[in-house]
Amino acid sequence: MLPYIIAYIATTVSFFIIDFIWLGFIAKPIYNARIGDLLLESFNIPAAIIFYFLYIVGIMIFVFHPAWTAGSWKTAMVLGCLFGFFCYATYDLTNLATLKGWSLEISLIDMLWGTVLTGAASTIGYFITKAII
Repeated sequence: MLPYIIAYIATTVSFFIIDFIWLGFIAKPIYNARIGDLLLESFNIPAAIIFYFLYIVGIMIFVFHPAWTAGSWKTAMVLGCLFGFFCYATYDLTNLATLKGWSLEISLIDMLWGTVLTGAASTIGYFITKAII
């Protein structure tokens, strides 16, 4: 159980820091220019917290467990990228199918971001856990 607790904390912290930099600085002008009318003035903090904690549970189940069982950081990276891609694709393609003003460009950027972010956070979480255990 200890590896999963460490991995959960390490993955959550790394995911949050990386995503905060992306959303707060790098992607902010991109999103504002393309879907600014759809954005809230500020984040819905409770919803964001719930997302982060639930999403990381998904990473623990579908990424970390198989990677830890296999003893492979490469498994963590590949499954993390795939999990991120499919989760973000679900969100972005649903928005593209149902929302006025949602752009294909934002969907593609966000899907790529979800792939990279989840792969990176999963791999970092794996390496930190391996270093501690």
